[in-house]
Amino acid sequence: MSTGNRGSGVNAYAKVAAQTGVSGASPHRLILMLLEAAIGKLAKAKGYMQHGKIAEKGTHIGHAISIVDALKASLDNEAGEISQNLDSLYEYMIKRMMDANLENDTSILDEVIDLINPIREAWAAIPEDVQRRHEELMAQRDQAAAT
Repeated sequence: MSTGNRGSGVNAYAKVAAQTGVSGASPHRLILMLLEAAIGKLAKAKGYMQHGKIAEKGTHIGHAISIVDALKASLDNEAGEISQNLDSLYEYMIKRMMDANLENDTSILDEVIDLINPIREAWAAIPEDVQRRHEELMAQRDQAAAT
């Protein structure tokens, strides 16, 4: 087997594993995966930025912006102040990522990663029983709204 085939096999396996992880994931786990993906995309963008690979940098920053924008769109507007604060924070992150792309500034990417990390850590720290209860309450709310 050539190295190229082995690499494509590994990539195919990784893609299937990621898709399987997403399809079986709870809403809580999906948010955690998105936060981790945004951090990963920004870390890669930083590396590309440092090596002068402008197109790759822009692609990864663009992906990170899309992820944060999806997180922003998924906020529950009925959650009150927390949701409003996260909305503002996500909007700020998006602006800063655009600034980093335009200015080619790795310190701005570090700033955004430093803003995402506490959110990711907070999501990761939520106990499973709290996650399940939240999902049950959301399902009940959705059923009540549908009737």
